[in-house]
Amino acid sequence: MSSSSTPGLSRFNTADDGTAEAALHEVCASRAWGSKILAQRPYADTDALYAASDAAMAELTAADLAEAMAGHPPIGRPKPGDPTSSREQSGMAGASDDLKAEMLELNLAYQEKFGHVFLICASGRTGEQMRDAVRNRIDNTPEQEREIVRVELGKINRIRLTRLAELAEGDAA
Repeated sequence: MSSSSTPGLSRFNTADDGTAEAALHEVCASRAWGSKILAQRPYADTDALYAASDAAMAELTAADLAEAMAGHPPIGRPKPGDPTSSREQSGMAGASDDLKAEMLELNLAYQEKFGHVFLICASGRTGEQMRDAVRNRIDNTPEQEREIVRVELGKINRIRLTRLAELAEGDAA
């Protein structure tokens, strides 16, 4: 990650509010998070953007976190036609049918207990690592899990912001 200004960051800084807001919504579904990031434009460099994202994430309420989580599909079931969730969950793409079935079962048990999808920064993780993580986290309290989710969302947002800041005009998201 570079601390310099990039073509994508320059474009984000100068975009009209509606375009910038739509780009931020692709990063994180929380309107509160997006509003905070939007309000602080322009960003001198990516480090300033990451710092703003981290600060906004720290301030999200439980309802804001729920809104952010609603934008994420369950692990192993990326949104059809969504290259971002497919790319991020690529560790499940080659998983065995048994592992996929186990993840479905664990996802449902987690969702029943916590009322939201199991959320993890899946980029670079194997299907087995994601399965082990949900197994380890399912015994957490709702309060513990909310703070873990906050951290995981922060990691996901940084990855997505990096992509936003680095994409040249015309590149595929």
